[in-house]
Amino acid sequence: MARMIPGFYPADAPPGEKAVYAAIQKNSDTNDWIVLHSLGIADHVRQVEGEADFVVIVPRIGILVIEVKSHLTVNRRGDGTWRLGNDAPTSRGPFQQASEAMHSLRHYLGKQRIDLHSIPMLSAVWFTGVRARTMLPPNPEWQNWQVLDSEDLKSAPAAILRTFNAGTKHLNDKIRYFSYGGLGPSKEDADRIAGKLRPKFELAMVSGDRRSARESQLITFIEEQFLALDAAGDNQSVLFSGPAGSGKTLLAMESARRELASGKHGRLLCFNRFIGQRLSAEMSDLQGLTVSTFHQDLLRLTGLARVQGNPSPRFWNEELPERAMEALLERGDAITSDFLIVDEIQDLATDAYLDVLDLMVDGGLKEGRVLFFGDFERQAIYENESGRELIRARAPHMASHMLLHNCRNLPRIGYQVNLLSGLQPGYRQFRRLDDGVDPTFHKYRDTKDQSGLLVTAIRSLKEEGYDLSEIVVLSPQRDGSTAATTTDPWLRQVLKPADGLPARPGQVQYSTIHAFKGLDSPAVVVTDLGRDTAAYNFDSLLYIGLTRATDRLIVLIDNTTVRKALGGSL
Repeated sequence: MARMIPGFYPADAPPGEKAVYAAIQKNSDTNDWIVLHSLGIADHVRQVEGEADFVVIVPRIGILVIEVKSHLTVNRRGDGTWRLGNDAPTSRGPFQQASEAMHSLRHYLGKQRIDLHSIPMLSAVWFTGVRARTMLPPNPEWQNWQVLDSEDLKSAPAAILRTFNAGTKHLNDKIRYFSYGGLGPSKEDADRIAGKLRPKFELAMVSGDRRSARESQLITFIEEQFLALDAAGDNQSVLFSGPAGSGKTLLAMESARRELASGKHGRLLCFNRFIGQRLSAEMSDLQGLTVSTFHQDLLRLTGLARVQGNPSPRFWNEELPERAMEALLERGDAITSDFLIVDEIQDLATDAYLDVLDLMVDGGLKEGRVLFFGDFERQAIYENESGRELIRARAPHMASHMLLHNCRNLPRIGYQVNLLSGLQPGYRQFRRLDDGVDPTFHKYRDTKDQSGLLVTAIRSLKEEGYDLSEIVVLSPQRDGSTAATTTDPWLRQVLKPADGLPARPGQVQYSTIHAFKGLDSPAVVVTDLGRDTAAYNFDSLLYIGLTRATDRLIVLIDNTTVRKALGGSL
């Protein structure tokens, strides 16, 4: 797979650039390729500054600078000007733009002492909306091989190699001995060229500033998400659905406050124990609101303060709901709520659980004031694929509201989730500002190697300014996880099992992915990602684990799992 830099394209990128990016990225015939997207050119040969849409660096072949035009019409007028789509006519055509960008980069690399002798450095224009190869007539201002079009999107690597082959032949015809000694950069030279054109660097942002920026961004985004509640305020019942990080839990909390402000009393329930603890801690001062997990509320209704031993799944899935229904039927209005708000509804949408929820609210699910929040993309880790249909059958008049803006993760984390999880429709926009740091994936061959990799990961985050208490280690395993079984003295000293409460200074919490679902942390290290060691529903666990990180994500994944689970994307 090609190494795409950056690892995502911005949401506001032109459609043609998105199409070219995807056509190259998804193709498996691009091993060792390095593709730079939207490369700024500060020292441009013509302008104050410029940009190269794509720079494709292929070891042993060459460098191709591509100008992308997304327009659906291309008109070269009789006066020599270009008219692209509805844009104003311009005398500076796309081939001139591509050539100037290529010469600017060539000049820059020369100043960086990069030897470009026998390295073909070419330029081309990709018209993604039209069949330009057959439409554009021959012209002395460009070579036919410099034209790529909409048909070439079907096989982008082949089209790029076609351009390289014809362009290299042109150079051989014009420059004596050009190919003498071999063509194209070595793999090491390709890496060096990419490093010179788009070097990695770190901004000197102190940890306190980073925390303040994250907190202020999240506050702003939460306020923006409240507009979704306003838009759905006229409906008696609403199902809010959206992928991880779209603000569902925060909206559930705000909706509860709004209901209480109108003089009502009700329930705010969730599935996950840790989320239940968080909700209870943050909303404990509100009168008239019962806050707990669904199963804790059932235990309260049935008078079971605690459960002895380790009850079977049948107890939780059948016996306890039946007892709770009996209590609700016996006591009626005394324990029925004016409103019912449920977070993580995707894990509670079963016939037995919906029967109980139906009795909890005045008017039932069909006529009552009900607000459900759920992620039906990947977070139904208990494989409840029919949950949405069951809810619709119980509440046929329930309105739907989609949440597609990610307000939790930095864009590079979210884009990686979009790519690896195949979300449909996935995230449409990211409300946090990108800081230029990509998620890190470390492959391991032997599971025992993870302990050393985990030490390196935590220390690297610490060196970057993250407190140990801001780091969480997640695994699909419980007792057999790397964090639970490590023999490394330092790890054993700093690692502590998560309990749903904030970590103490100097502690790195670790948890199963299941238990941490719905929560987040500034920095997350996901371990033990192998199909042979992960529990069932691997894709959902991967999705949930990756989306817990707000700022930094490090993943330890089995070497053989990469292509099987991720389609060779890493």
